Amino acid sequence: MLPKHLRPVRTIGPIVSSAHLADGGSPGLSEVEYGLILASHAFSRWIVRCMSAAGLPGLSPMEVLILHSIYHRGREKKLADICLVLDIEDTHIVSYAVRKLEAAGLLTTGRAAKEKTVKITKKGAEACDRYAEIRKHLLVDSTANARPSEATLSEVAAVLRFMSGAFDQAARAAATL
Repeated sequence: MLPKHLRPVRTIGPIVSSAHLADGGSPGLSEVEYGLILASHAFSRWIVRCMSAAGLPGLSPMEVLILHSIYHRGREKKLADICLVLDIEDTHIVSYAVRKLEAAGLLTTGRAAKEKTVKITKKGAEACDRYAEIRKHLLVDSTANARPSEATLSEVAAVLRFMSGAFDQAARAAATL
């Protein structure tokens, strides 16, 4: 037997959460899926803790996303548009979050024809602005020298949007089986 330092290095293989799926084809896609799992959980923790540091503890990740979506561009939003932008299938999730955010004084509701609309309040806007300041300090500034370039980040975002479409199409196909 060869001494340890002369033995060939064994390849570890792709970093995945489910080797049986990677064995079925496209180990790279399995790596992306595992990366999405980790990134999704880390992102959810981050936005909840950042919003808590901004003065709004107790919001769920979905509520944080919905609050930011309502604040986006300072325009009144329809619930259907929030669902579309955030790719939420179940409108009840948005309705529940809106009720909770309204009760906290972060937004107001109204009507445009038959559709419910939502608009950010001053308190909600101030919380989103504090969140943005904390995000800049803790995430943007602290990673400035280590993260990929803005162009590379935009490319990654485009790949993630592409993958979102691929997963949606696969989900539709799976629903027909």
